Amino acid sequence: MEQGDKLLLWGLLILGAWCGAVSMVEAQGYWETVVNNAGIATMHAAVTHYGNVVLLDRTNVGPSQLNLAPGVCRDNPQDRASTHDCTAHSALFTPGSNDIRPLFVYTDTWCSSGQFDGSGKLVQTGGDADGLMKIRNFSPCGGGGCDWVELDGGLQQGRWYASNQILPDGTQIVVGGRGVGTVEYVPANGRGTYDVPLLYKSNDAQMDNLYPFVHLLPNNQLYIFANRDSILYDWQTNKVVRDYPTIPGEPRNYPSAGSSVLLPLSANADYGNVEVLVCGGAAYGAYMNPAGQTASQTCGRIAPLAAGAGWAMENMPMPRLMGDMILLPTRDVLIINGAGGGAQGWGNAVDPVKTPVLYKPYNAAGARMQTLTGSPIPRVYHSTANLLPDGRILVAGSNTHQFYTLTGYLPTELRIETFSPPYMGANRPTYAAVPGGLKYGGGFTATVKSAGAKNIELNMVSAPFVTHSYAQGQRLLQLEVSAPAAAGAGAYDVASKAPPNAAVAPGGYYMLFPVADGNVGYASWVKMG
Repeated sequence: MEQGDKLLLWGLLILGAWCGAVSMVEAQGYWETVVNNAGIATMHAAVTHYGNVVLLDRTNVGPSQLNLAPGVCRDNPQDRASTHDCTAHSALFTPGSNDIRPLFVYTDTWCSSGQFDGSGKLVQTGGDADGLMKIRNFSPCGGGGCDWVELDGGLQQGRWYASNQILPDGTQIVVGGRGVGTVEYVPANGRGTYDVPLLYKSNDAQMDNLYPFVHLLPNNQLYIFANRDSILYDWQTNKVVRDYPTIPGEPRNYPSAGSSVLLPLSANADYGNVEVLVCGGAAYGAYMNPAGQTASQTCGRIAPLAAGAGWAMENMPMPRLMGDMILLPTRDVLIINGAGGGAQGWGNAVDPVKTPVLYKPYNAAGARMQTLTGSPIPRVYHSTANLLPDGRILVAGSNTHQFYTLTGYLPTELRIETFSPPYMGANRPTYAAVPGGLKYGGGFTATVKSAGAKNIELNMVSAPFVTHSYAQGQRLLQLEVSAPAAAGAGAYDVASKAPPNAAVAPGGYYMLFPVADGNVGYASWVKMG
């Protein structure tokens, strides 16, 4: 198999029991190493609407193992490690062919943030050193002509460890950052920076308010979570609307590194049954005094638009920090990557957690967690996980060292894997016809091939910017669908309706997945708005 062996991990396949072993494996998912050496460590990752994946590390680490195009070098007198560098610190990965194409990024993107805009352009903000106030754009393409463009105009304040969220008006709000208690907008459109009291209140001795969790709610307001506290924020007036109770347990943001998702929004509830999930974290002080303290084992759920909103707590099967949480096309949540103890930071991770957990939000409390097949490769600090249009999860990165360290305990990880969840069985649906563009509230029909299907869903998933255990801008929408109407040859016409407005689904590209009786097909990219 090209570039790696498929790792069917749930026992050895015995030739005489091949069929039974395969069905056990599929029930738990399977892993494949698709690239043995990507050349760069993947600190940030984002899937473009061409289906390829932007991989991004940082500069100021010296040469990577991926050369830039012949004759292309980065000459930056401000670089701390190598002022003349002919290697790449960003790349474009193409699933299927598994090709890696080097990209050219000039300023330091260490611990930066980002999001796709309505045109599908990746807008990337901040970083460290000469990247602190930079704005960079990547306009994706299907060929070899696209690359990073660094803008002349920058941010109003330096943003290091900030979070971005695209808004209904097409701009992005940039929230917080190291030593920064404000928000700003990109493009600013005449707006300045605005204080957010939560970001000052939550800034403890080890700065547990970095990479705050920011979710756009369908009422056009923002849920912002930092450390252990959270608010409802009106971005149009830049006012705090509501404070929420403190979540029990440990700090949840960088460097304590829990994760968070806005649970799927459904047309069946008029996109109004809103819940936020926060899982994992680290013991307070684990960053300042690294001694391998055990990570948090708890998850909390809150309904931020409900009267009397409070936290409902439950336990994961194992403690975890630095876990990535991914909304799956089945409307479940995958918790993947991470460590059982320590904190984010150089050399602080202990006890890598290699086993993903499937979280089923619609099950009763106590029956929501299922462990899946584990990978042999540890993925801790500076690792990523992204949903691909074919339903697989792309897993890359892991570097708990300041520079590339390819030997010893938890070395810098240059391999790229995919994880195929259990929903990728033999009976996957396909599209015979699907629209490429959707208008708010507009009806459309998709033709789905799936022999004998009893229930078909059309679930629309954004492509987030993933970094530091948080997928910025991630959301999933279960669309309104009619009962499937037989269209012949095992196909069904499914009448549906697009989301009602940009507060439910900000403009841009989404993966529209057909899901038939729990089996997930290959997504089609649709442009919303």
